[in-house]
Amino acid sequence: MPIPEENAPAIPEEGAPVRTAPVPDVLTHLAGAWRVERTVRDLADGSEGRFTGTTLFSPLPAPDTGGLLHHESGTFTWHGVARPAERTLRFLPGEEPGTARVEFADGRFFHGLDLRTGRWTTDHPCARDLYRGEFEVLDADRWRARWRVGGPAKDLLLVTEYRRTR
Repeated sequence: MPIPEENAPAIPEEGAPVRTAPVPDVLTHLAGAWRVERTVRDLADGSEGRFTGTTLFSPLPAPDTGGLLHHESGTFTWHGVARPAERTLRFLPGEEPGTARVEFADGRFFHGLDLRTGRWTTDHPCARDLYRGEFEVLDADRWRARWRVGGPAKDLLLVTEYRRTR
């Protein structure tokens, strides 16, 4: 059961307001390769981990068309132990032009994504926890995703910085 809206986790503010860059079409903007750096903070015990790697947004394989396959791979270090890590998502054209529908690799809905103003906030209920995501496009080659996860099982803040590779 999801957390009621009034109890949803807030995303802590960090510094001055960020100036965002509007993106007319999220799929066109994301296509290509990105360097990724993510911090994962457990707000319950103060521990922190780090993921470094790459994300490739490539055309979905047939029979799908018009979307992107998001494949992230790298190394996640938690409590001093480094391990290989990867994940795959599907970014499909959204209901509105320029937006996307983000799915897990198995086709389950994850969240919508609309960066036409350069900023987007969304929620994803997961069992009894709630993931609240905030996305910001900083410029043509940099964007950030922040997920605040709260509920009985988790109390986390994940901040991911993406930089386009050429």
